[in-house]
Amino acid sequence: MNLTEVFEFYRGKRVLVTGHTGFKGSWLCRILVKAGAQVTGYSLKPPTAPALFSLADLERHMDSITGDVRDLSGLKAAFQKASPEFVLHLAAQPIVRDSYREPVLTYETNVMGTVNVLECARQFGSVRSVVNVTTDKVYENVEQDYGYREGDRLDGFDPYSNSKSCSELVTHSYKRSFFTDGRCAVSTCRAGNVIGGGDFANDRIVPDCVRAVGKGAPIVVRNPNSTRPYQHVLEPLAVYLMVAKAQYEDRALADSYNVGPDDKDCVTTGVLADLFCDAWGGGVHWITQNDNGPHEANFLKLDCGRLKETFGWQPRYGVKDAVKMSVEWYQSHAADGDTTLVMDRQIAEMFGEGNSHV
Repeated sequence: MNLTEVFEFYRGKRVLVTGHTGFKGSWLCRILVKAGAQVTGYSLKPPTAPALFSLADLERHMDSITGDVRDLSGLKAAFQKASPEFVLHLAAQPIVRDSYREPVLTYETNVMGTVNVLECARQFGSVRSVVNVTTDKVYENVEQDYGYREGDRLDGFDPYSNSKSCSELVTHSYKRSFFTDGRCAVSTCRAGNVIGGGDFANDRIVPDCVRAVGKGAPIVVRNPNSTRPYQHVLEPLAVYLMVAKAQYEDRALADSYNVGPDDKDCVTTGVLADLFCDAWGGGVHWITQNDNGPHEANFLKLDCGRLKETFGWQPRYGVKDAVKMSVEWYQSHAADGDTTLVMDRQIAEMFGEGNSHV
């Protein structure tokens, strides 16, 4: 997989990103803007304050449309305006605990939002390639020590995970029902837990660590023995762009793909907290405190053999590097540094590109 070729491919391409104001969406848009793509975003207002979308200086370089994926008419208007060739669907209610508090909103966003995106792709002939971003949590988790494969049973436990399983099924139905003529290729990508600079969401381990450090308090880790496929945010984003390009050029490559780290980088939350403390320095430390929260899986990892065999893909960064890159961004932000420069340098290292179109 030549990521420089992937990066250069998007120059001048019309790309619509849903969920562009979120953490992953902001990183993705920064990549696309630097690549010289014509980027349109459709999303609610940034979900956190501060917001990476603002810090990344994106709004003046792209067409940012405020809208809800549950609103089909608003989404159609965005498609009409953008006439996209590529659609990367990231909009979601992404927090497990929030899905217990607001299950109806979670299902409406994650299921009907996907229906609406695919319906727009069906109705607008400009669209040639769609990637629906889901999660490693779509699988029925039987708490066994093996990586889930794309053919395993889909049946997420909590409302977030289950709604993403439903999103996968919706995508498969639309593919079989409406996209068999070869006009538009559709894939899903099931990513593991992502970390990186600029995530300010609640109930995520690295942002929780950063907030604790900022308060001078010990880091609280709820489930230190839970294992997750942690990876830097640039890893799955590169895969989404690669898959979207590949299926645009060869419809036979449209499929479902797991994207996660190698087994050695699937670590416990306690190990991740240790890596964060080492990278941050200054004697920061963590403690265990179980808050008796709702059910979450204890063990989860992915088998990414299909992605590796199809595209020759290999993860670029191990979990230790991913934590260091995240800490670099957050420490720059804490010191009122130029976090956009940090982003751009990390993007350049990932994609091996030398020229910025921003």
